[in-house]
Amino acid sequence: MKFIEIAENKKQYLDLLLLADEQESMIDKYLDRGTMYALDDDGIKAVCVVTDEKNGILEIKNIAVRPDCQRKGYGKQLIRFIRNKYKDFFAILQVGTGDSPLTIPFYESCGFHKSHIIKNFFLDNYDHVICEGGKQLVDMVYLQMKI
Repeated sequence: MKFIEIAENKKQYLDLLLLADEQESMIDKYLDRGTMYALDDDGIKAVCVVTDEKNGILEIKNIAVRPDCQRKGYGKQLIRFIRNKYKDFFAILQVGTGDSPLTIPFYESCGFHKSHIIKNFFLDNYDHVICEGGKQLVDMVYLQMKI
């Protein structure tokens, strides 16, 4: 297993990025300013985009694992890699996600704790209804961990 920084042609992984963020125009807001990594384990299994949000905060803007590779630890491996790579440069790793029964427990199992909420984020920023785990996403829930 290896981690590869993707510096050019990041949109070649758009199919994966859209698994975690369903609207391409939203991905466009962070993709160019973010640093992208791919997890290669006999082929690309997952991708992650992180951004410097200033004040010692590194944010995971997108983390996605191929559907046929989910629940095999690739997401946790990517988060572990990000923590180790950036531990000397940032104090906090944060992630924003919908209030979903699928994603919140995953991030909590990785060591994240709920930090704050942005009300109506998905209603105000997406051009269509987003559902996950049978629930419409409305608010953005931010989770953080010290790194």
